[in-house]
Amino acid sequence: MSSGRNANGREVQIPLQQVAPSVVAPLSSTLAITSASHRSANPWSPCDLTPQQSAPAGFQPLHGGFRDGFRDHFVEKPEAKYCCESCRRVLCEPRQTECGHRFCQSCINDILSHPNPVCPADMEPLFKDKIFRDVCCHREIMALKVFCRSKANGCQEQMSLQQIPDHLNVCPFFEVPCPLGKCKERVMRKEIPEHLAWKCKHRESTCEFCKTKMPLTDLQKHKETMCPSFPVPCPNHCCSSLLRSELTSHQHDCPKAQVSCLFHRYGCTFKGLNQDMRQHDSTFVAEHLRMMVKGNCLLENKVENVKEELMERCKVLPALSSRLSELESQNEELREKNRQTEQKLATMQKLMSSHSEKLLELEMELRSFRVLREEVETLRGTVENVRTRLSTLEQGGRSGSGSTHTLASLETQLNRHDDMLSVHEIRLADMDLRFQVLETASYNGTLIWKIRDYKRRKQEAVAGKTLSLYSQPFYTGYFGYKMCARVYLNGDGMGKGTHLSLFFVVMKGEYDALLPWPFKQKVTLMLMDQGPSRKHLGDAFKPDPNSSSFRRPTAEMNIASGCPLFVAQSLLETGSYIKDDTIFIKVTVDTSDLPDP
Repeated sequence: MSSGRNANGREVQIPLQQVAPSVVAPLSSTLAITSASHRSANPWSPCDLTPQQSAPAGFQPLHGGFRDGFRDHFVEKPEAKYCCESCRRVLCEPRQTECGHRFCQSCINDILSHPNPVCPADMEPLFKDKIFRDVCCHREIMALKVFCRSKANGCQEQMSLQQIPDHLNVCPFFEVPCPLGKCKERVMRKEIPEHLAWKCKHRESTCEFCKTKMPLTDLQKHKETMCPSFPVPCPNHCCSSLLRSELTSHQHDCPKAQVSCLFHRYGCTFKGLNQDMRQHDSTFVAEHLRMMVKGNCLLENKVENVKEELMERCKVLPALSSRLSELESQNEELREKNRQTEQKLATMQKLMSSHSEKLLELEMELRSFRVLREEVETLRGTVENVRTRLSTLEQGGRSGSGSTHTLASLETQLNRHDDMLSVHEIRLADMDLRFQVLETASYNGTLIWKIRDYKRRKQEAVAGKTLSLYSQPFYTGYFGYKMCARVYLNGDGMGKGTHLSLFFVVMKGEYDALLPWPFKQKVTLMLMDQGPSRKHLGDAFKPDPNSSSFRRPTAEMNIASGCPLFVAQSLLETGSYIKDDTIFIKVTVDTSDLPDP
């Protein structure tokens, strides 16, 4: 629909079919494209209107107001109250100042961008927060009557300024770009069908030879280079013309084509026209046969040589196959060794990490040990000095009685120093013991326990003096379980007097709160054979999760669990398990599936 006025001045709706009947049907599929192209190419931009009063993109000017006579032709000259005080054009997005003057939105923004802005009409100062939007004036301006912007092309429609965008979307006289993207021409909407049919250089056309459709600009090039049905002359000038698609096959049969003899591979050097080749073939039959025989003989000789070479290579194949199998087996062995080496390397890295932490702790203990030792040495020197002075005073006391009080104070000081020295010696002994424990502690879940003076310790156990011995603590990791071993050299329970009893003990550690309980790691107990046969005696067990021996310790250590009949004393004392009155016991705890705390 297109809006306008009738003779009585009333606004009416005119169907588009009555305005331009030739436009509707051919353009039903291109109207959307045309409208979009027009809006994108229009040199206007939208202003920030409210949703109820907003205008489509491309309707309002970029800067300033609507220019009467330039793009919008007003039916009646607009009143002065509708003109901007700055650009003197019809207001676009009117804004009213505190002093009552109206400006376009873009104009007032320009004025406010200057320092100390003033109204150009009365030079009154302007403040941004006291400038408001004049909605009433905007509504009145949008209702002003204007001619269609395509009046120069013949459109006589009149409408309100607000209706211009809707009218331009259907106006048959409005210039729009050609729907074909490559064509850059702009034509009136009603002339688009004629433009597409007869005038557009990029319109679709059909090749009269092969009936292929393409743009008109490509038609001539298509005929000259690609069209398979286009007539072309024979390059040998044997006939007037033939189709381009037949040219390749014609080259083989053309009587005037220059060709070589079919026996050129056997040595014939004849070259001539196709029409002379039959006479050459019939004349030189015998010569051609001799060439073929000679070529066949050479070919047979080459075949024999190839056969001999293949036979020689076949003889070498079994040896190569055997060698390949050996190399594959060696490769597998090397891969296995490499895998084992990588596993060992990973284990060594873990050990080195735990050992480095252990060395760091030992170094810290050693430093405190040295400081304590120096303090003890200082105290000893002080005590010696006091004793020397005391001896001197005793000698002087024999000659005079005036030093009795001094002697008593020195004795008190000496006693105090002796007490301090005793305390430091106790601390030194405790530090020494802790140092020895740290020095022998293991952090990889393996304990090697060396028990010296076996005979003496065995007699003490028989006599009931020392029934059992505890090993130094060992750990599954630096932050892991704390454990030790307990041995009864004269046996315990069922093995008392006949066997050596060996037990495993879970101890209270510093990091128990971070570890899973109950203790579930596999434990292996072993008596080491010190002879060349290395026939170690061992036993292994998985902890019972219901046993109190493997729950989280509440005391210093849990109840021991192990083997009362670990090894018979007769076997222990007759074999090679005791050397230099020393035995070795090994305890291994599986840490492969132990999670990090």
